[in-house]
Amino acid sequence: MGPFAPSPDAGAEPGSAHPSSKDTHMKETNNLLRLPRSECLRLLAKAEIGRIVFVEAALPAIQPVNYVLADDEVVYRTANGAKLAAATRNSVVAFEVDEIDPETHTGWSVVGVGRCYEVTDPDRLALLATRMPSPWATHHTGHTIAIEMTRLTGRRITHAGGVTPDFYGA
Repeated sequence: MGPFAPSPDAGAEPGSAHPSSKDTHMKETNNLLRLPRSECLRLLAKAEIGRIVFVEAALPAIQPVNYVLADDEVVYRTANGAKLAAATRNSVVAFEVDEIDPETHTGWSVVGVGRCYEVTDPDRLALLATRMPSPWATHHTGHTIAIEMTRLTGRRITHAGGVTPDFYGA
């Protein structure tokens, strides 16, 4: 659910529908906002590094990747023979990107879930090649993998009474 997603009963005292004093204090100092899909896509488009969550040997695995958002899909490259390419091809994965400020306790998180597939169309590969970020690890461009953003959710935590300067592109 992400770093900002409280459980449905978070802050409620046992047997009570009222928030605890701790939760009330949090509401006085910070606001938790759900982001619409359009804002999630905007934040995905501006970030450069995200984390892909996939299954490897029946266990959850997470790897950072640099990527581009193209046609509402997250697209990244990985090496020939890479475990990441093999593990994610035709699998359902999660993709997370965030920006957190530990000083102000503000920030945002976006999580997308969808099916991965290898991009093989020569025309699309040529177009993506002009938009893809340079790989941080050299020679790791053998496979171009796209993640369909079937489910996309986001949260922003801001100070009460206002929003962070980056909110909705401000």
